[in-house]
Amino acid sequence: MTTGYRIKDQRAIYFLTFQIIHWIDLFTRIEYRNIAVDSFKYCQKHKGLTIFAWVIMSNHIHILCRSEVNDLSGTIRDFKKFTSKQFWQVINSPIESRRKWLVNLFEFEARKHKRNENFQIWTHENHAEEIYSNKFIDQKTNYIHMNPVHAGIVQNPEEYLYSSAMNYAGEKGLLEVEILK
Repeated sequence: MTTGYRIKDQRAIYFLTFQIIHWIDLFTRIEYRNIAVDSFKYCQKHKGLTIFAWVIMSNHIHILCRSEVNDLSGTIRDFKKFTSKQFWQVINSPIESRRKWLVNLFEFEARKHKRNENFQIWTHENHAEEIYSNKFIDQKTNYIHMNPVHAGIVQNPEEYLYSSAMNYAGEKGLLEVEILK
């Protein structure tokens, strides 16, 4: 089922949300967070992804971004496909204590959709919202950076490692970020 939130202008800046199916807390484990960060780095270097703000929460990612090669949909598709395969390898390794439960859920979810083969980790939606004003940029950037604060993980946004709030506070974050003013 589509929500109507789609990437229509491949050159525009978008606020996107990538969600793990059933809001499963996959990103409570560092291995999964690092796969996502490394994949974003790859997309920045090889696919023309410009990131303006981002955060990885326990079961979803928010990102404010644009494609410099006018293919944001393709970049996001490739990101989700690649990370799913990497997550699946970790899930099926001895380090994942929730293996049986996760495999059952992700395999069950795959059977609901024709476009899945064996498992589904991400929802198909990206909840894409095109950025149309400076006020909207400020609103979404603040929303992204305050997520860990509102979740009670940190007291100040720049204390959260898996976010661009560090970059906006003048520190070096995990990802290169183009600061929007």
